[in-house]
Amino acid sequence: MSDGALVLASDYRGLGVAQSLGRHGVPVMVLDEPDGSVPLARYSRYVKKVLPFPPGSESAQVESLLELGEREGLRGWTLIPTRDDAAALCSRYLDDLRPFFRLSVPSWDVLRWTCDKRLGYQLAAEVGIPYPRTWELDGSGVDGLDCEYPVIIKPSVKRDVNALTVAKAWRVEDRAALRRRYDAALTFMDPSEILIQELIPGGGDCQLSFAALADGGRPVASLVARRTRQFPMDFGRASTFVETIDDPEVAEFGTRLLARTRHTGVIEIEFKRDPRARVLKLLDLNPRVWGWHTLGRRAGTDFSWLLWRLLHRDVPQPTQARSGARWMWLAADIPIAARELLGQRLGVREYIRQFRRPVEFGTLTLDDPLPGLAELPLHLVGAARRRLRRDTEPAARWLPVT
Repeated sequence: MSDGALVLASDYRGLGVAQSLGRHGVPVMVLDEPDGSVPLARYSRYVKKVLPFPPGSESAQVESLLELGEREGLRGWTLIPTRDDAAALCSRYLDDLRPFFRLSVPSWDVLRWTCDKRLGYQLAAEVGIPYPRTWELDGSGVDGLDCEYPVIIKPSVKRDVNALTVAKAWRVEDRAALRRRYDAALTFMDPSEILIQELIPGGGDCQLSFAALADGGRPVASLVARRTRQFPMDFGRASTFVETIDDPEVAEFGTRLLARTRHTGVIEIEFKRDPRARVLKLLDLNPRVWGWHTLGRRAGTDFSWLLWRLLHRDVPQPTQARSGARWMWLAADIPIAARELLGQRLGVREYIRQFRRPVEFGTLTLDDPLPGLAELPLHLVGAARRRLRRDTEPAARWLPVT
């Protein structure tokens, strides 16, 4: 079989990778989701086969990947992770995987600086980039913490799938809620991996990103985006409407951080401009495929295809995305937009204008329509299954995220 790509997810991020590469004739297989996410990629015409995600420990997963590759004839194929844990797995076991697969992530001595928020903030401090006030506790409790509310609880790393890592962050309004939430977080992870952080106010106009394909810390292709709508709106577990914009400060901060990381591969760096002092602050670094990466297809930076070319030593010319391109995850954006319309934070005419070209719909495409058409029924089925699990499993595992 010719050289192809094994995408380590079948959700909408994996679907976007499969569509980008498939349109260029690259054979694609995907691994099914281990966390119950909607497996849209399995319905794509560009996916040749869907394979089960290897269970067990990291070492067992690596062994299973190698066995799967041998069985399916995937020697020389490229592994493309779209999740933090999958990216870390490929990076930590790079020496084991590289003799068989082509890897799209750098070695762990590089990747760890972008996978762990504590190290990411350390890098930001070294290059003079602000970040939100953040506290690390020793597990003894939060009663001695001197902070203003609201704050958020967030994981510094995403090793496992649990209520906190899936939610991305929990918002808490007072000390009593913080005590309850912190105790719940301790049931999922070590206290050293739990961060308490100030919640920066502001809506979508403050949510900004620098996204890039990098080669040794040098941006080969890049864009600046405003994450105009997301869920939840204040810290964004998932973006639903994103626009490319021209913001030199975001580009300069992102480029500065990228150079310090020496990262090779795709990366999204999230910022938020604090409206209280108009200060741009670093939130997160995501050194893998992110949700709205297909925005680059409309803006002149098709990140998946450019990544493929870079890994095959066909280094693209440096490219910056066009401003004014839009990306909409329609199934997720409609309820968010409806809430904004009802709250009079979004006008009807403005919303209609957002559908003008150039716009990329996250899961619905003319040449590959089935995943987008199947999305709503699949979400309904998934919601019913989650409801059933909440009714039958211990409450702490399914702690609400609101």
